[in-house]
Amino acid sequence: MSNPSRPGVHAVEATVSIERSIADVYDFYRDFENLPRFLGDVTAIERVDPATFRWTIVGPLGIQLKSAIRLTEERTGELIRYETTGPPGLRARWTVRFAEVGPARTEVREVLEMPLGRLGHAALVLIGKPPGAEVAANLHRLKQLLETGEVTDTDHAVRGKFGTAA
Repeated sequence: MSNPSRPGVHAVEATVSIERSIADVYDFYRDFENLPRFLGDVTAIERVDPATFRWTIVGPLGIQLKSAIRLTEERTGELIRYETTGPPGLRARWTVRFAEVGPARTEVREVLEMPLGRLGHAALVLIGKPPGAEVAANLHRLKQLLETGEVTDTDHAVRGKFGTAA
């Protein structure tokens, strides 16, 4: 999926349905300190200020990278937007939407906009981090965690983070 409103941006998206209330799902996701519990490559989050967090990501070959993310918009129970910091043309942006789809059932739709357009997307695929598959795996782990209390899905995750294999 491309985003014609921002040239050079390439986006991927995934959706999952979670058997929990919208308040539960939104509140869990909005507490960014929970992100390492289901994001496959984020191993730590540190709050810098109310809207900025420093996260540690494990990349290819086990290299640890630190970067900052900033909350850019939120509508309680409906929407969370955040992005990496740095030069505007090099920021990754996430939009996470929450919708009630039944009693105690929430749909979560995440869109990840990557910088550098198709080139950025291709580079991530080349190093073994296909963005579409990672977004889908992360949402699946969020579902597992909120419905069962544990994560067993190790797809597109740091080796050993959620069990014995990755």
